[in-house]
Amino acid sequence: MKPSAIREMGLEDLRHKETELREQLFRLRVQRALGQLESSMKLRQTRRTIARVLSILKEKQVSR
Repeated sequence: MKPSAIREMGLEDLRHKETELREQLFRLRVQRALGQLESSMKLRQTRRTIARVLSILKEKQVSR
């Protein structure tokens, strides 16, 4: 997800997106442990997207 798209989201949407991404990361880790993960790049992308969401969420909270 691009940072510009994340910045357009509201605070509640960002919190919901963070929860979704953390659940997705958990599922990916389980798949990796079971040997079912097709692309390990998905783990990296998900972690980075979580970091982007958290950074932008913090920016919005500070600017309030």
